[in-house]
Amino acid sequence: MNRVFCLLIALLILSCQNDDKYVSSYNETNIEWNKSEKIKVLNFGTFHFGYTPDKNKTEFDENNQNNQKQAHEIAQLLSDFKPTVIIVETVPSYNLELQEIFKQYKMNPTMEFKNINEIQLIAFEVGRLSESKRIYGIDHQLGYNYMIGDEIKNNDIDSVTYNYFKSSAEAYNQIENMSLKKALTLMNTNDYLNWNINVNADILTYVGKNSGHHGADEASEFYKRNLRMFSNLNRIPLSEDDRVFILMGAGHTAFFRDFISRSPKYEGVPVEHYLK
Repeated sequence: MNRVFCLLIALLILSCQNDDKYVSSYNETNIEWNKSEKIKVLNFGTFHFGYTPDKNKTEFDENNQNNQKQAHEIAQLLSDFKPTVIIVETVPSYNLELQEIFKQYKMNPTMEFKNINEIQLIAFEVGRLSESKRIYGIDHQLGYNYMIGDEIKNNDIDSVTYNYFKSSAEAYNQIENMSLKKALTLMNTNDYLNWNINVNADILTYVGKNSGHHGADEASEFYKRNLRMFSNLNRIPLSEDDRVFILMGAGHTAFFRDFISRSPKYEGVPVEHYLK
């Protein structure tokens, strides 16, 4: 019995020593990542200025001269980041045409667009002022049913929490009464970005029928879309010298904030450093 006990103690000591070596090795690797030169990213969220199929929409006249002026003033502030690469919410198959239009805009910033939106008013202007050479779209279109929670009658999971999140959408509409700068400043706070994930995806985990996962399965499509968009970003050739400005709908910005915070490749730069 004593021999068995001594053997167990020896094995325990050896196991602890191995764990210490593992932890030490992990920490050394982690420190190496932290010290490495990460690519700086300004991850900026907005509402869509033009048409959008999104569930939550904000009334905004993108053709109004005063609104365009406000958008360019915001672009001026954001251009202090000095990005070398611009990323927007269009599909990669459009990249060649996007690059050409961006090139034309830099030569003629007064050029007219048939359907103007946040890409022309903010992303193009940030790129022009920063003398950025490259622009890419990373969107991935993926259909999913935003409204499945309303379509499921007699919710068998948690209608109280679901309705709470639904009612919180009223706060979203309040940004229509703010100046553009104030609205976009609010939309890039952590609280707002967290809320955006809640009302676009997590809310659906509270709805379903019986033992099914109808809402959760639908929410997973929104997660999948954002993961694929992040994968598209990772396909773009970037170096440590690049500085990346990303302009997307705030729901995508929220997911990218989380992805970037865990990445050994990127370092997120706080938006509040520029929207002062």
